[in-house]
Amino acid sequence: MNIPTNMLAILACPSCKGKLVWNGDKTELVCRGEQLAYPVQHGIPALLASAARELTVSELEQLKS
Repeated sequence: MNIPTNMLAILACPSCKGKLVWNGDKTELVCRGEQLAYPVQHGIPALLASAARELTVSELEQLKS
């Protein structure tokens, strides 16, 4: 599953309003600035603070490469 590019262009982190990037390995939208990951279930992003999880340092490093 992928998030369409045009959808990524309009989605923003609910916390900081920053850009989100797609992490297909974990089916999540990631905010690098806030170091949060939001789940995507059945193609629907759960952009709620209560649904977010904090990224680990190793996950952030993987996203940079």
